[in-house]
Parts: sequence; structure tokens; C-alpha cells
Amino acid sequence: MVAEATETIGNRVLTRRKRVSNPAHRNDWKLALVLIIPAAVGFVFFAAYPTIRGIYLSFTDFKILTPPVWTGLSNYRELISDSVFWHSVGVTVYFVALSVGLGLTLSLLTAVILHRLTGSNAIRGLVLMPFLISGVVAALIWQWMLDPGLGIINAAIKSVTGHSIMFLGSSEWAIPSLALISVWKSMGYNAILIFAGLQTIPDQIYEAGRIDGANEFQMFTRLTLPLLRPIMAMVMVLTVIGSFQVFDLVAVTTKGGPANASNVLPLYIYETGFGEFNFGYAVTMSMALFVMLLTITFIQMRLLRANESDTN
Repeated sequence: MVAEATETIGNRVLTRRKRVSNPAHRNDWKLALVLIIPAAVGFVFFAAYPTIRGIYLSFTDFKILTPPVWTGLSNYRELISDSVFWHSVGVTVYFVALSVGLGLTLSLLTAVILHRLTGSNAIRGLVLMPFLISGVVAALIWQWMLDPGLGIINAAIKSVTGHSIMFLGSSEWAIPSLALISVWKSMGYNAILIFAGLQTIPDQIYEAGRIDGANEFQMFTRLTLPLLRPIMAMVMVLTVIGSFQVFDLVAVTTKGGPANASNVLPLYIYETGFGEFNFGYAVTMSMALFVMLLTITFIQMRLLRANESDTN
């Protein structure tokens, strides 16, 4: 009887609390709506509508000066047989492989050094500084530094080897040089993200590893890297997407040359749309790039299990 009375009183208290608290939260949806509307409007006008419009234009012959004319799948048939498009895809994949592989390695190494050896905010700011520089400015600076006649880097190489290297003017060196510039620019930002992930790893895990007799290399490969998987997955996805969209570095330095050796896909899309005014076909290539990025991102998220954490 006592238990039943207590339960009855408890239910009455909970009901009374609900009656008291409900009116206070009755208008929360209005505030939520006010906060959501700006983002929703921006998404509709700057993401959803351009995407739908682009899908439509990819099925048309659109020269911007005349109304779009529906052509069905002709743009996609042209895309499949376009050798320049597939060459640009290959060049872009080569650039992405170099910039992502080298960039993630150097970013991880830099983050570990920052985490283990220094706590200075000034040094962290210096590491992040290249990311804050405009892509066009960075491209111009590196173009001058890599100049075979007056560049300081080639001057140093020539003093040692006796000859200079055509970094941006050679078919063999163009993409590796652009990848190194991209790595230099983005490494600091990626390193700071990884550094933030390192700070979330509890020290007790490393203490347990030392007690079990693990050395530094074993703790790095068996503790640090698995615990960093969500952060590394995010950094890898962002780096891959950014590398596939490279444009300013190539447009300023090599302009796709020499002999289309650095003609990445975004540059080819730009030249087709704004150089030849063939916007229908340019949008078709953009849709192909969009699908490639969606597929690659989905595969990365699945393989890296980015939504799982080993800290639990």
C-alpha cells in the first residue's frame, strides 16, 4: 500500500511538472524556425537550385547568349568519347594521389611534433599561416621561386648540380610541383585538425601502453592512429575534395600546360564554359565531377568507418 501511494504521488508530481513546464516550451518551435530559415534559404538558392538547374542544363545545348535547347543525352555521349576529358580526369587523379598522400603524411608528422615538443601558440600560428594566404598569391610566389632563370629555388639547385629544373614548364615536373605547392598551402590547416584530435586522446591510454612494455613506435601505430581514425577520415575526405577542385594554382602557374600535362578537370570545365561558351557541356562535366566526388566520399566514409571511435 505504501509503495502504491508513493507511486501515485510520484505520478501526480510528474504530471504537475509537465503541466507547468509545457507552456514555457510551447513557442520554442517559433524560435527554431527563425534560426533555421536563413540557412534553409541559403541552401535553396545557393545549393539546391543551382544543382537542379545544372542537371537540367546538362541535357541541353546552352551557349549563354541563346536560350538552352534540349538535346537529351548528347552531352553525355560526347563526354564518353571526349579524350581530353578522360586525360584531364587522369591528370586530376594523379594530382590528388600526390597531394593527398604526401599532404596527410606531412600533416600527421607536423601534428605529432606540435603535440609532443611544443605548446607555443606562436608556432601553431606560423604553421597555419600558409593556409591563410590566397591561392592566387601563393601560386604567384611559388611561380617566381621556381622560375628556371631567376627563381631562388632553381638558383640553389643550380649552384649544387650545375643546371636548373623546369618545375612548371616540364611535362614530368608540372603535376608534382603543383602537388607540392598544394601540400605547402594546406598542410598547416590539416595539421591543426589532427593536433586537435591528438589532444582528445587520454594520457591514461599511453600510460597503460608503457606499463605493457610498448615502445613509442608501437604506441603510435597501435594506439594513436586507431584513435585518430575519425579525425583522419574527416581530414582525408576534405583533402580529397579540395584536391579534386584545384583550379587557382593551375590557372595562375601552368594554365594547363605544357601540352595539357597539367590540364586538370576544373580548368578544362572552366575553359569549356567561359572560353568556348559551351555551358551545356561544361555543366555536364561538372555533373560528372560531382558524381565522382560523391562516390569517392561515400567509399572513404565506409572504408574508414568515420562515424566510429575507438575511445569507447
